[in-house]
Amino acid sequence: MNQSEIVAAVLFRLGPLEITGTVVTTWAIIAVLALASWLLSRRLQRQPGRVQTVAEGVEMAMEDAIRAVAPDHVQLLLPFVGSLWIFLVVANLSGLIPGVHSPTRDLSATAALAILVFLSVHWFGIRNQGLKRYLRHYLSPSPILLPFTLISEVTRTVALAVRLFGNIMSLEMTALLVLLVAGFLAPIPILMLHIIEALVQAYIFGMLALIYVAGGLQSQQLKEQRQENPRA
Repeated sequence: MNQSEIVAAVLFRLGPLEITGTVVTTWAIIAVLALASWLLSRRLQRQPGRVQTVAEGVEMAMEDAIRAVAPDHVQLLLPFVGSLWIFLVVANLSGLIPGVHSPTRDLSATAALAILVFLSVHWFGIRNQGLKRYLRHYLSPSPILLPFTLISEVTRTVALAVRLFGNIMSLEMTALLVLLVAGFLAPIPILMLHIIEALVQAYIFGMLALIYVAGGLQSQQLKEQRQENPRA
């Protein structure tokens, strides 16, 4: 397996910037999702057709997932977490298109997504609690624990990026190796494995992001409740 199978190839340059296949594929996915959202929102009906029914079902499923983790912040978190889930599903499945590699098999793409989650945790926390109150939870229950809290913030962000990258990369490499060995004798099982794993990894990444953001929203409230009810 050559290096081009692992490192995203540079397609062209914009001045000092190198535009790789990962960037182009990501742009294409964003454009397709934006167009699909625009078309779907223009044709909403009181008596939904099949497409609208599926879209509403997906939205309700995401709302239920968010409600199970952060019941008081469903509408606040749905645009971010829902968009993240939808993008990851499409991005992970894009590797099924001949000649296209999933953007999430590139560590730079998964790192960008993990950094976005990291920033969103603090953005939603500050927006919900205020800057001083949100920062105060880093000093509770003891300021001595501040370095360990900061380290955990960094390590979970790194783990979030590496986990998705490793799973999607290994999935595509495994599918490629099996096809090289078995030819096209077993394409359907490999295809089903790819689809299932892509959906599972998108769900896990989105759920972890949801848990982290919900923790940022509720961190100070939970600590205050524990101080008021130490036996809880």
